[in-house]
Amino acid sequence: MDRKKLETLFDLSGRVALVTGGTRGIGRAMAEGFVAAGARVAVASRKPEACAETERHLAELGGEALGVPTHLGDLSALGPLVERTVERFGGLDIGGLTPEAWEKSFGVNLRGPAFLVQEALPHLEASPAAAVLNVISVGAFLFSSGVAMYAAGKAALMALTRSMAAELAPRGVRVNALAPGTVDTDMVRNNPPAVQEMMAGASLLRRAAHPDEMVGPALFLCSPAASFVTGQVLIADGGLVPR
Repeated sequence: MDRKKLETLFDLSGRVALVTGGTRGIGRAMAEGFVAAGARVAVASRKPEACAETERHLAELGGEALGVPTHLGDLSALGPLVERTVERFGGLDIGGLTPEAWEKSFGVNLRGPAFLVQEALPHLEASPAAAVLNVISVGAFLFSSGVAMYAAGKAALMALTRSMAAELAPRGVRVNALAPGTVDTDMVRNNPPAVQEMMAGASLLRRAAHPDEMVGPALFLCSPAASFVTGQVLIADGGLVPR
């Protein structure tokens, strides 16, 4: 491999990324990472003011950005989300789905992601390097007392990721998943301090990740560096699952 190709493995210049839940936490960090890698980014969440603020923020970072208020659980909103993204940027190459955009129900955990990809599929098929990234959770691999529905939804999304990868591979679309462990987000901070401490100390690294630490794995799975990777789950949990 020549030097120029090595230097551009993580280059997303010219790509268009759609990140749901992109106004805070892991989703926002991913949106920032995609912008830094050269992509044009559309972010979606339920709150219009958060979308507008994130669009301004990404623009201040030097990127081309679009904020689209959208509830992923409302299937009628998915088509307009894709349409506005394509209208603004001319296509779609990367679809990212983050847990902060999802309510803890199968209807939103599974139906929303599946139908969003269906809405985006014609544009993904037209892309020379299409990638779908589902963000699940290590809860899909663990006993999850008290959050069984959440864990079951994430496990089901992992199965959906693998099935989508098999179905869409002939169409030139890669589909992978990222499974974070405990990340310092609003979702985690909503727990009592003792629970937060327990969650942070459960991994081998004995801390919570910063949202920025999910950017590298996400960029890898969506970039040319992972051009031969599909149907996989990348676990970024500080060593939680092996325990």
